[in-house]
Amino acid sequence: MSPRGPRVDGVDLVRGRRYAGPMSANLEKRRITVDEYQQMGDVGIFSEDDRVELIDGEILAMTPIGPLHAAVVDRANRILTLAVGTHAIVRVQSPIRLNLFTEPEPAISLLRPQDDFYRAGHPQPPDVLLVIEVADASLRYDRELKAPLYAQAGIVEYWIVDLANVTVTRHAMPEDGVYREVTIHGKGQSMSPRQLPHCIVTIDDLL
Repeated sequence: MSPRGPRVDGVDLVRGRRYAGPMSANLEKRRITVDEYQQMGDVGIFSEDDRVELIDGEILAMTPIGPLHAAVVDRANRILTLAVGTHAIVRVQSPIRLNLFTEPEPAISLLRPQDDFYRAGHPQPPDVLLVIEVADASLRYDRELKAPLYAQAGIVEYWIVDLANVTVTRHAMPEDGVYREVTIHGKGQSMSPRQLPHCIVTIDDLL
């Protein structure tokens, strides 16, 4: 759970929500920028255990990670790291900066190789080869909110690992804020990122 934090213009800066206080009806919601969000982390407003991400200027609490979710992420991390070798950097639960107001923390990101491993700043859309979200209770959030955000930012490919239905949905070809190609893959099939065709993984291994 995210903590309560300071409030600006009627917005809880940690939860990104309007609060019921004096004159709240006369106040406008103020979106938080990525730089402000980072500053809040630097001064200790968030702890290492807080699962939050910045979406369109609002700080949202993320779904707690259960054992199955964690196991699938760890397995995918190992499989992808072995498959991509030095052709990409595999990151787990780390931020990518989509725009001025949005910095999600996808389950897994495959990034273009960079000697400093993005020490100077979080990756941005041109750096991202693939984003993967692992969905259980978060399926609607990952499908209806995250997919348009990633498409609008120009993320070239987005996979949703659907734990309930034991499938992986591939989103590709972003155009005008939507993915023009959406395909569902199940047990017995294999997939590879469009930008890394040699990196072949099977659905059985992922799930």
